[in-house]
Amino acid sequence: MPSERLTFDGHDGDILAARLDLPEGPHQATAILAHCFTCTKDIAAARRISQRLAGLGIAVLRFDFTGLGHSGGEFANTTFSSNVADIVAAAQHLTGRGMPPSLLIGHSLGGAAVLRAAGQIDGIKAVATLNAPADPAHVLHAFHGDLDRIEAEGQAQVQLGHGEFPITREFIHDVSASKLHKAITELNAALLVLHAPLDQVVGIENATDIFVAAKHPKSFVTLDDADHLISDGADADYAAEVISTWASRYLDLRHPAPPPGAPEGVVRVSEADPAGFLQDIQSGPHHHSVADEPLAYGGTNRGMTPYGFLSAGLGACTTMTIRMYARRKGWPLTHVRADITQNKVHAQDAGGSDKIDQFTRVIHLDGPLTPDQRQRLLEIADKCPVHHTLTRSSMVKTVLAE
Repeated sequence: MPSERLTFDGHDGDILAARLDLPEGPHQATAILAHCFTCTKDIAAARRISQRLAGLGIAVLRFDFTGLGHSGGEFANTTFSSNVADIVAAAQHLTGRGMPPSLLIGHSLGGAAVLRAAGQIDGIKAVATLNAPADPAHVLHAFHGDLDRIEAEGQAQVQLGHGEFPITREFIHDVSASKLHKAITELNAALLVLHAPLDQVVGIENATDIFVAAKHPKSFVTLDDADHLISDGADADYAAEVISTWASRYLDLRHPAPPPGAPEGVVRVSEADPAGFLQDIQSGPHHHSVADEPLAYGGTNRGMTPYGFLSAGLGACTTMTIRMYARRKGWPLTHVRADITQNKVHAQDAGGSDKIDQFTRVIHLDGPLTPDQRQRLLEIADKCPVHHTLTRSSMVKTVLAE
């Protein structure tokens, strides 16, 4: 996935640091991803969602709000309203590049910010929130014990998760006065609310309030036992998959014809987790899967292994070929299943000296078939194109289940 580092002017002229994750193929649409309170653009969930959308042809701009990460400015001078203004500034920058955004994604307080910002940006067709508060003032719970000191002194250093941050009286007044109900009810875009029921930072009741206030089209998807930051890779993968599938329904994604010589389009495999072996697999514009290795081999076991996909290809081609033949003959085949296993065997079994791959294919045929019909369908299994491809360098052992 190509990724471009860039900067743009924030709401008050400070330089904001951003990363624009670009599709490797045609650019179909553009999204802005707003991070959670005091986080940065580089948290794991933001990276994963951005990568997944780029695989669909959606460029994603994720940036550090003023005073955070690599962006300029002072965090003490920021408010919820300034975060909203930074999102609008990001949209203006993208529009100036000829990439106007049509999708907004926000995590936690960033989710509240995109709900407010959507009405200020032309062309927004879809908005997705993750563990977002229905009321921006909810963030005050994180430092409730410091409110009197901040009010009295005007500013105080507050411990928030991974560090200390200066919180000002102006921030408290602004976030307390910022209400979202009107912005949500007037949202002229599809809405997706993702929330973890066990979120200990922003309770699930916030998702209910957002969903009830919104007009259709709107969707709610639970993030099950994910934590507030969606820090587990499997949870981030799930959120990314849901957002990408949902967004494709509302964005104008025009996929090009496949290149010459590749009638099924390009199967693109790209690394999803450089620390392990998880791979994103995109087959043409509509089909996505993941590949991985078992835990014992250093993987995270979140997808089939490469050999699993190879076996699946053989099995799917086999059952399709048998079904096609039985349908053409009008034979009473009610169901067909192929169980595939793969192993290394000594090649002398196939007339060689080295070890080769052996695929054992057990075919199950249901229906009132005659013995001759069952035998013929067993022979037809060897006619499937993937079988021919594999047997040029591999031995496929096929047996008929009893």
